[in-house]
This record gives sequence, C-alpha cells and structure tokens, in this order.
Amino acid sequence: KHNVEGVDHWKQGHYDVALKHFNMASKIDGSSGEVHFNEAISYDKVGQHGVATKHFGVALKKAAGNKKILNSLILKAHLGM
Repeated sequence: KHNVEGVDHWKQGHYDVALKHFNMASKIDGSSGEVHFNEAISYDKVGQHGVATKHFGVALKKAAGNKKILNSLILKAHLGM
C-alpha cells in the first residue's frame, strides 16, 4: 500500500511525501528491491545523494531479475557502473 501511494506522489512531483511512503514500505518489507529503488530515486530528488547511493546498492542486490532496476541509468551512475 505504501509503495503504491509513494509512486502516486512521486509521479506528482511530491518527492518528500513519496519518500515517507517508501520508507514505511521498506520498514514493513525490506526485502523488496523495488522499494529500495523507489527510496533511492526519491532520496536523489531531494538531494540526499549519499543515502540514494546506499539504497541503489541494496536495490541492485535485491533486484531479483527486475529489468527496471538492473538497467537503470541513474542506479548505474550512482554506483559507478
């Protein structure tokens, strides 16, 4: 639920609100690569690039074949790939 609400806010440009939802989703289920990816792109948008890089790393480890994550240019840029 929080991930879906976060995506809705992110699409509207409400990155800080989206980030709160993604943080909650991550606390509920930290095993989702998608949630960590969503946290990362939100942290990037609010200028917290170090935290974004950390979450991009976790997203990559937990991607489980998710092409959106594996092929992400922003993820690769943050991780120096």
